[in-house]
Amino acid sequence: MVNDNGTDDAVSLSAEELDRLFNIGIALSAEQDMDVLLENILTAAKEFCNAEGGTLYLMDPAQNQLVFSILHNDKLGIKMGGTSEKKEIPFPPLYLYDPETNEPNYSNISTYAALTDEIVNVPDAYDSTKFDFSGTHKFDKKSGYRSKSFLTVPLKTRTGQVVAVLQLINACAPSGETISFSKSMQRLVEALASHAAVAIDNQLLLISQKNVLEAFLEVIARAIDDKSPYTGAHCQRVPVIARMMALAAVMAQDGVFQDFEMSDDEWYAFHLASWLHDCGKVTTPEYVLDKATKLETVNNRIHEIRARFEILRRDAHIDYLKKRLAGTEPKDLLLAEFNARVKKLEDDFAFLAKSNVGYDILSAEEIQRVHEIAKQTYYRYFDKTLGLSWDEAERIKDNMPPKTNPHEPLLEDRPDHIFGGYNRGEIHNLSIARGTLTPEEAKKINSHIDMTIEMLKAIPFPAHIKNVVEYAGGHHEHMDGTGFPNHLKRSQMSVPARILGLADVFEALSSSDRPYKKIKKMSEIISIMSGMAKGGHIDPDLFNLFLTSGVYQEYAEQYMKESQIDQVDIQQYLVNPETLKEE
Repeated sequence: MVNDNGTDDAVSLSAEELDRLFNIGIALSAEQDMDVLLENILTAAKEFCNAEGGTLYLMDPAQNQLVFSILHNDKLGIKMGGTSEKKEIPFPPLYLYDPETNEPNYSNISTYAALTDEIVNVPDAYDSTKFDFSGTHKFDKKSGYRSKSFLTVPLKTRTGQVVAVLQLINACAPSGETISFSKSMQRLVEALASHAAVAIDNQLLLISQKNVLEAFLEVIARAIDDKSPYTGAHCQRVPVIARMMALAAVMAQDGVFQDFEMSDDEWYAFHLASWLHDCGKVTTPEYVLDKATKLETVNNRIHEIRARFEILRRDAHIDYLKKRLAGTEPKDLLLAEFNARVKKLEDDFAFLAKSNVGYDILSAEEIQRVHEIAKQTYYRYFDKTLGLSWDEAERIKDNMPPKTNPHEPLLEDRPDHIFGGYNRGEIHNLSIARGTLTPEEAKKINSHIDMTIEMLKAIPFPAHIKNVVEYAGGHHEHMDGTGFPNHLKRSQMSVPARILGLADVFEALSSSDRPYKKIKKMSEIISIMSGMAKGGHIDPDLFNLFLTSGVYQEYAEQYMKESQIDQVDIQQYLVNPETLKEE
């Protein structure tokens, strides 16, 4: 302990003081809110010394600064930072080193304490020659206050690291007279500082770990989005919608959600879950995730089929010319025959091309037409076993194709099309009745939620945020129990889990970057969601809140294309929750 005059003082604490410190230490170590913790430290220190005011600075080691965290002055009625309404303190941080010369800042009493790890006790700032109190003098002159005694204490961890600096101003006698900080006061505050440093260090460590976890999880979410050039914002926008919805539910003054609340831990778990709800997609190939057409793998194979139709047309043209040269049939008859063949080829290719896009549902008759078109053949002259990778060559070794083939099928489902859990057969894919995914691809897409749950269960989340798995794992469940993976009904799901389900649906419908679907207008999106709410897919109460709270409009104005936003009469889309009957 160093006084302004450089003397060293030592005072023993009484049993009563030790007991008081012990109880404060327990309270500080139990506090989990950083603002409350810092305010409790400053309040306890002020009470020990009956000080008029005090400031608590937090160390910013990255910038070598002391940052104002809490500032109290009872006499002036000042209360900034901590739990006060005025969170921001309008004073710049204190540099430990001069920004220009990099010399240590020993002239400021607080930075001196931080740099030297010493307690500084100044009986009267106006008599001090060691420190620069010019700023204090200006403040006193302007406010009419009289700053006199200062006690500045560095808060050091067990390893000697300064995590904060506590400064008290104007100790007061019982009579109200401003006095110097006595040796016993100084010893009490020093002992308090030891407890406080440990508590702050623990909180900073927890905050650091929390920040690392959040940053890592958000990196994972962005990596999943970046994996696809088309769904690149999904994992980042679902959290936005989800938070808007959760806030709307918490703020509801009447109705189903008027008593709904979320604790800080539930909010944090919900935040993590919304970012991680699709983490299982990291195992899904992007050419399945983004399959825009039925024939798409890494590229759209419709171009290969177009080339085969080009061959058939050239063959027809050559056949026509040969017959013309032979002169066996009338010219007009041959031309009509050629034109008819070309017309059929054009119609067949147009049909396959339209089917490939997957916008329309294929009927049984149309699927049969795919199979009939596939039976057409052409003459293949070139060896299809050349230029293959080792893996491709292995897949055909038991079914080697002939070097040439005068009857090469126009479309094929070959044994080597089936590998890696997928069937890439051309007929198989073009015969998909709805959408662009084969049953095995749809199963893989849907299994991402199983993988999400498996991955999240492997993370040892602390008990207070264990709900992450339940929140994230339920966004594909339906309110009537027909969803997946666990076929949960509404009554078996928490409100946050149901919110994530709605947010996931809305983002998917409103996105304008999906190659496998047309961009939808807001009225169309709301109409679809209304039908989903009536059909037991999404929570009807949450859907109604989604409309009446204006969340859909707020999100649209920030994230949707202007061309998508049209007028929506929400009254015609509101759903009667009684329509959802659970067995």
